[in-house]
Amino acid sequence: MDDIKAFSYKQMLRNKKSKFIKLAGIMFIILIAAFILSMNLGVIRLSPWEVTKTLFGFGTAKQQLILFDFRLPRIVIAILIGAGLSVSGAIMQGITRNPLADPGILGINAGAGFGVVAFILFFTGTANQSIFILPLVALVGGFTAAILIYILSIKNGAVSPVRMILVGIGIGMLFNAFNLLFQMKMQYHQFISAAIWLAGSIYGSNWKFVAALLPWILILMPYAYYKSNILNVMNLGEQNATGLGVRIERERFLLSLAAVALASACVSIGGGISFVGLVAPHLARRLVGPRHEYLIPVSAVLGSILLLVSDMFARQLLAPNEIPTGIVVAVIGAPYFLYLLAKSDS
Repeated sequence: MDDIKAFSYKQMLRNKKSKFIKLAGIMFIILIAAFILSMNLGVIRLSPWEVTKTLFGFGTAKQQLILFDFRLPRIVIAILIGAGLSVSGAIMQGITRNPLADPGILGINAGAGFGVVAFILFFTGTANQSIFILPLVALVGGFTAAILIYILSIKNGAVSPVRMILVGIGIGMLFNAFNLLFQMKMQYHQFISAAIWLAGSIYGSNWKFVAALLPWILILMPYAYYKSNILNVMNLGEQNATGLGVRIERERFLLSLAAVALASACVSIGGGISFVGLVAPHLARRLVGPRHEYLIPVSAVLGSILLLVSDMFARQLLAPNEIPTGIVVAVIGAPYFLYLLAKSDS
């Protein structure tokens, strides 16, 4: 009987892995298709043939300028930010066992944004200057928000998931109020830069932005995947996780550090983009289940697709003018958040 159970369990794992591989392949194809389509679309359209020629160095100087200096950096930034915010949300939902946890909703993004706005006001002219310092500044703001949220969410020695959401919304509003106050003290060019950035715009991204964000993604996302088994065990509850030898407080701190750092780095480059870290992990969980070795990579790809497609809509809906990408994501994510909130209350 035990042999039959062991065989059934192994077969189930093989089936899940096979399903994950097929699903990952399909989503990767969708991401590549969105990548190619995004290179074609814009105020000045490039046909697939023109894009292909330009990629291989046979395009005109104008086509090379459009593709390599404007579109490709923006596309890569959208993919990186979508993946980073999604994995950050997946980690937060895992360590808090709170399905509504998201760096935007919890106020982490607002705290990171506060750090960047303060830096723009007091130390530099625009968000485009000192780009390699912005992730560090955003990290300080993000951690300040995370510490405040954690302290204020404790009641009777425990952190309530609903209380954490409410405190996070309040902390986010507080930091947004400070952002508005600081903007009122800015010069005109500083105000415009901060306003566009806070709205969640990827407009104006270049390869320096990619270079500033890429190290954070390359270090923190593999670390999150490495901790997949820890997240799986933590989902069993604190008592069970402790019984299995997991040092709960230490692991929660390290994973929180990774989640806040990922969100802060993404916010420092892309601005106040919310709901990606909520929607993508939820969709991934529906597709592959709760095991984080599948959930984290699928969340990353879904987040990249969501933000890349949202950015395409942001560029095309009111062309030649643009809508901040964060607004398009909010139009998609806000109704989904209300649905999840209503479902959790029921």
